[in-house]
Amino acid sequence: MSNKKRVLIVGLGLLGGSYAMGLTQKGWQVDAIDVDEYAIAYAKELGIIQNGATVDFEEMIQAADRMIFALYPAAFVSWVEQYRHLFRKGVIFTDVSGVKCGIVQPIQAMLPEGVEFIPSHPMAGREVSGVQNANTEMFRPANFIITPTEKNTAAGLAFAQVIAEDLGFAHICRLTVEEHDRMIGYVSQLTHAIAVSLMCASDRTDLAEYTGDSFRDLTRIARINEVMWSELFLENREILIDEIDAFTDTLQKMKQHLHQQDRESLKQMFRTSTARRAAFDKKR
Repeated sequence: MSNKKRVLIVGLGLLGGSYAMGLTQKGWQVDAIDVDEYAIAYAKELGIIQNGATVDFEEMIQAADRMIFALYPAAFVSWVEQYRHLFRKGVIFTDVSGVKCGIVQPIQAMLPEGVEFIPSHPMAGREVSGVQNANTEMFRPANFIITPTEKNTAAGLAFAQVIAEDLGFAHICRLTVEEHDRMIGYVSQLTHAIAVSLMCASDRTDLAEYTGDSFRDLTRIARINEVMWSELFLENREILIDEIDAFTDTLQKMKQHLHQQDRESLKQMFRTSTARRAAFDKKR
């Protein structure tokens, strides 16, 4: 890509704002579009972006060579459909969407000739929202997944790669769109489903007075954006249902060991979990 690093970010929430902050720190010129006037004003005042708009942003789109979409999946598809006629030939854009199968093919199919969408997914986030909570530190230990298709070019891959590198992600990898959604169904969506279910299983408000670190750590992600996560769950529902079934089967095995007072089988499950968790500790 060009040595002139300039990007237009569409969606200036937590991830869009954190991208803007990190890229600005790396010397990029970052402009942004968002529906929230406060978000644009806040980001400009703090120097997170150079220019921004909530309306009358057509010229910003027409001038953009590189774009990043930090929108919810359905809004992302709708936005591209509405404004694709303004995309200049040669523009390359990426996204932050947590699901791919339901958005990549529809978006790539609707693009004008010479416009490229290279899908990617930062495996990072926080339990808060908004540009006011932007934080680049969450990228440092995190993984970044690029999900190219046959429609992508070397230039598109290079754009996604340099975004991940400049934001400081610990590990950059590639998966197919299908592999991505299968993996995310297990490592992200299932974990959120478990955390939410654990919090919904009891309405005892006094738990906070007695709990230890294990409960707090396990339920950290249960403080959740209901709009975004309901959309992600439903977009990937078939895979997530399969993962919930597989997890439930394993939990039922543990229940059976308890009924049978099968100490050795419990120990084996504990040994297996300890050994598999060790692989994560080696990455630190």
